[in-house]
Amino acid sequence: MSSAAPATVSAPATVSAPTPASAARPASGRETRADVLVVGAGLAGLHVATRLARQGHDVLLVDRRTTLAGAIRTTGIFVRKTLDDFPLPERHLGPPIRRMLLYPPSLSRPVALVSDRDEFRVGDMAGLYDTSAAVAAEAGVRLALGTRYAGRHGGTYHLIGREGPYRVRARYVVGADGARSSVARDLGLDRNRHLLVGAEEVFPVAPNGEPPTFHCVLDPRVAPGYLAWAVNDGEHAHVGVAGYADRFPDGLRRAMERFSAHAPGLDGVRRPDAVERRGGPIPVGGVLRRIGCTDGLLVGDAAGAVSPLTAGGLDPCLRLSDLAAQVLDDALRSGAPDALTHYSGASLRSSFRGRLALRTGLAHIRTPAATTAAFTLLRTPPGRAAAARILFGDRSFPGQPVPEPSLATG
Repeated sequence: MSSAAPATVSAPATVSAPTPASAARPASGRETRADVLVVGAGLAGLHVATRLARQGHDVLLVDRRTTLAGAIRTTGIFVRKTLDDFPLPERHLGPPIRRMLLYPPSLSRPVALVSDRDEFRVGDMAGLYDTSAAVAAEAGVRLALGTRYAGRHGGTYHLIGREGPYRVRARYVVGADGARSSVARDLGLDRNRHLLVGAEEVFPVAPNGEPPTFHCVLDPRVAPGYLAWAVNDGEHAHVGVAGYADRFPDGLRRAMERFSAHAPGLDGVRRPDAVERRGGPIPVGGVLRRIGCTDGLLVGDAAGAVSPLTAGGLDPCLRLSDLAAQVLDDALRSGAPDALTHYSGASLRSSFRGRLALRTGLAHIRTPAATTAAFTLLRTPPGRAAAARILFGDRSFPGQPVPEPSLATG
């Protein structure tokens, strides 16, 4: 999610990775060069930049934020497949979650899904970003924070950094700049058209005797076209709503206030005065078709690389970043002018046909009565089994082995 609401952060302060002076200052003449310019230092941008640097390429990674620990744009929920395949640092992960409760609009008789495996863990995203940035810098990535992408003009990319504007001549550019990607616009690639908006509050909690649980509420009055959630893992609570912007009766902020006042799973939990607030757009149209051209490519939310049903983006963003790094490495080594043309989302979309259909069905449920009727099916053995396959399934994106993960293990 991109930042939409002002943040009041109650989490402990973290220290951003040091930025070498050469990273923030361009070469003389206010112009610098790089093999690859990566715009956006979320997990997707950090991951592809680190992998390319480890393969010996000169990578400049820029982000408009002055610290990666601020303006967090994701809930930080990692699914089991990600936890199995990527070496995320244990100290930045919350307790494992095996239990999910699905609630109808009445909040009564929730459907309980309990796995015999650890299915989810919520990451401390500020810590993960800082650690991943330090790993990137160690790999040789030139990291320039406080630097805004200002567009492409001719064969150069224009940036505005802490010391003013400058130009970058890069062989390729990577758009890791979110759901409304400016890089996608400048490259003439597809852009996200199907978007939800979401808001979330995060605050520390004390254990309440309940197992870590993921609570999901389906109520079109609160979260039109999507769902509301409350994750309580015994260390932190994540409480949020998401839906179509034009279908919130009195706006997203009011919907968030109403839900947070009675969200399930927080009985007896003391809510602090200061909480971290997150929010922004969530692409739900599936991976875009045209995500690469001769000059660059898209990853993460910019590519629509999220689950079109659950809107969870961290697993696909990392996996698509692996594919992007492989394609860019081949292109840089071969010098072939059409080396990026086979980096396409058209074939990847086929993996999500079922989830896109379910996503469309969920978007068309507009009344509490219809939602309650759907729960009649969900409570049957076939309905519960189908829900478990979707929420606890082993499928990943884009369905290929993960080579040389670049996230920190320390």
